[in-house]
Amino acid sequence: MGGKSGGKKRSGGVPRVRSHTDAELQYYREQDHDVLPPHLRVRLQDLFLQIEKEFEGLYTDNLALQEKVDNLTERVERESVAGERVICTEEVDGSSTKGGMKSKCSSPSLQLDMLHECGFLPWATDRITHMGLSPCNASGMYLLLGSQFSGPTTGGPSSQKIKAANKLRVQTSKIVSSFKNDSVSCRMVREYVGHRDGVWDVAVSRGGTPVIATASADQTACVWGIDGGKSLLQYTGHSGSVNSVKFHPTKDLILTSSGDHTAHIWQAVITPDQLRAHSSEDEVDGSDREDEDDGGRCDGAGGPSTLRTPLRELTGHTSVVIAADWLPGGDQAITAAWDRTANLYDAHTGELLSQLIGHDQELTHCCSHPTQRLVVTASKDTTFRLWDFRETIHSVSVFQGHTESVTSVSFARDDKVVSGSDDRSVKVWDVKNMRSPLATIRLDSPVNRLAVSPTNVIAIPHDNRHVRLYDLAGTRLARLPRSNRQCHRRMVCSVAWGEDSLGARCNLFTAGFDRVVYGWSVHSDKEGKD
Repeated sequence: MGGKSGGKKRSGGVPRVRSHTDAELQYYREQDHDVLPPHLRVRLQDLFLQIEKEFEGLYTDNLALQEKVDNLTERVERESVAGERVICTEEVDGSSTKGGMKSKCSSPSLQLDMLHECGFLPWATDRITHMGLSPCNASGMYLLLGSQFSGPTTGGPSSQKIKAANKLRVQTSKIVSSFKNDSVSCRMVREYVGHRDGVWDVAVSRGGTPVIATASADQTACVWGIDGGKSLLQYTGHSGSVNSVKFHPTKDLILTSSGDHTAHIWQAVITPDQLRAHSSEDEVDGSDREDEDDGGRCDGAGGPSTLRTPLRELTGHTSVVIAADWLPGGDQAITAAWDRTANLYDAHTGELLSQLIGHDQELTHCCSHPTQRLVVTASKDTTFRLWDFRETIHSVSVFQGHTESVTSVSFARDDKVVSGSDDRSVKVWDVKNMRSPLATIRLDSPVNRLAVSPTNVIAIPHDNRHVRLYDLAGTRLARLPRSNRQCHRRMVCSVAWGEDSLGARCNLFTAGFDRVVYGWSVHSDKEGKD
């Protein structure tokens, strides 16, 4: 089966290594005939005990510091509710001072220096970043916390407080506003139930038909009516887990990749009569959800139509094909596989046009630009690559910045790329500058297949069952609500945005390994007021 294990868990505590039993240790000693001298063995054991005590002490200190930061965060929230109250010991007039502050806040490195000047330790700045604040916003925290943090070792405490107030006063209003309610409203509207195993991927149609498609570990792909919530078509042509699904840009075609080492192109014609027959105005009610196995059929009145034969089968990989996508226009398709290669195919004939080699480990995802012949591939080797097919001889750029497997990449507007990783971070890049990211979002759980909306909102699915929304600047917008029985119960594998032109009531879809897909209505508060 391609993809992550559904039962994957990550512990937040100290990792434990399986220890040997006394009988095993005695066996090893007998086999080695006590090669290690007794005095050295005793010395080695003493050193290990000391290391363990040191590590436990550091771990305890870390827990205490984390608790302190949590308490300070709660205090900031209480301050924000009481009002935008600024603690300043002295104000300095003059446009030159304000201009200097503005220029300093424009540099991330100088922002962190300012934090350290106010007594923030490195662990505190990391924690602030986890809270969804930019360093510039977080620097105003000092004024709200008062004397909780001591100043630097040089200079008197009074002068340091004045210096901090003068430098950071302008940013205080930003830190207060960042703790206000989410600027985006999220409401669950529909659920799509029927797969017999985890749902790896979800996609939204690009044409005028309001449907979504899902790819599942139960070796099927389904097409659903968005508003009706019922399955209209089930594809059973793969002999392995279906790992990804994509709609053709203009035609009624779907591209799926599978653990059977192939990708398939198949016909998916949905008529208006089918949509009307399966329409429903009832919104989801989580209390009515049943946990029983439905026997494997995709939920629908009378069952969906079944398709078993593809129009074209794309072959050439020697391992699991984990992802596939259409190039602009839909005349070619790209696939990514665990054999460390990506293949470019002619979508009309199925002919293999080019094999992209360069990654050192298995590929995890691929994505094409919506309008230009650009493709990005992600890999477990902690990098993702940008392949440029706009010229006869293609070029490649390597983006390095993550410390663990890159799980997904997606294009955004203005030539930006967004990457997510198992290192619990999301990074925003400029395709013209591969040296460093424009923004980094630090999170508390590994990231799965993210998506960027037409309005540049990043939806980030996590292993810990949450879905968070950020903008391209790294500012937190919202988190999808979780209530009793109305949320994913296992990791969220994929998300997909729908276009407003579809006229559907849902514009965000989340697929989970709990075998369920949810449809959400996500809108900014500003849109709601308008």
